[in-house]
Amino acid sequence: MSAAVILVGHGGVPKDLPRELVRRLKQLEGERHAHGGEPGEGELALERRIRTWPRTPATDPYQAGIEALAAALRPRLGGARLVIAYNEFCAPSLADAVQALVADAVRRITVVPTMLTPGGAHSEIDIPAALAALRLRHPAVALQYAWPVDVDLLAGMLATHLAARP
Repeated sequence: MSAAVILVGHGGVPKDLPRELVRRLKQLEGERHAHGGEPGEGELALERRIRTWPRTPATDPYQAGIEALAAALRPRLGGARLVIAYNEFCAPSLADAVQALVADAVRRITVVPTMLTPGGAHSEIDIPAALAALRLRHPAVALQYAWPVDVDLLAGMLATHLAARP
């Protein structure tokens, strides 16, 4: 059985993206949440436009940071395949990353967010909801969520980081 890890970042808005596009997307999302239902074609097209906006490390330092984290994590995974996904604003989405892995015959996927502290809506609500929908769409795939992260582990990492500072 082929296995992979998906590292999920929040996703950032590129510096050169017109802010009106994000305002409009958030307006459409708010209207949908207020009335229920699925995203309309206009919302989906706008989200796709924002997610696929051309990026460089200068225009999207957040994406560059996630890529650097992935590069440091990859050799520590014992050969497991690692791909990146984003919760919003950047491609690929979690659903797109899962779909690509499934198309490559990956049948065991562990999802780990970069948003590590308890209480965050993305880690506690959005990602689990997306995974629930993906499990229905791909019942032959074992989709695990490596969250929450143990707060003692996080505290130890931060203490080690602080101790290494001059």
